[in-house]
Amino acid sequence: MKKHNAGEGPVTIKKYANRRLYNTETSSYITLEHLAAMTREGRDFKVVDAKTEEDITHNILTQIIMEEESRGQTMLPVNFLRQLIAMYGDSMQAMVPGYLEASMDSFRRNQEQFKTAVEGAFANSPFAELAKRNMAMFEAATQAFKPGAKPAGDAPAASPDAEAEISALKAELGRLNEKIEKLGK
Repeated sequence: MKKHNAGEGPVTIKKYANRRLYNTETSSYITLEHLAAMTREGRDFKVVDAKTEEDITHNILTQIIMEEESRGQTMLPVNFLRQLIAMYGDSMQAMVPGYLEASMDSFRRNQEQFKTAVEGAFANSPFAELAKRNMAMFEAATQAFKPGAKPAGDAPAASPDAEAEISALKAELGRLNEKIEKLGK
């Protein structure tokens, strides 16, 4: 997830003794919420202690997770947390970070493939055209209810081409419904 949007390399964030975070790229103080947003955007950053220059990125990311979890955005089940804690000091501890990172990368790839598949499933089907038409009719209906809109009777009649196309779509929808009914039996 190393993505660089502005500048080269990760943004350096300095954490001062007063717990304030300073973004050296924008020369401004930021909050943990800003860092969470940067993470969601794929912006890479490194947090260092302003006095010692020690890299404390891990601690800050863990703190962001704790804040998200305390707000009710729980993603980490209690059983998972217990298992994770039990792994500390275990002979397999060194393997856990690599395994978790690979699992998360796999999950992210699967999520993207699923999203692409769902978006593509209706792309070239009659349902896509039907959805576009339904949206156009919905927008026309909302326009009709706006103050100062023309009454529906003032709208021009549908052209013969549009009527023929609507009839063809109705026929196609009927054929698809028949196929669905046959599959359901």
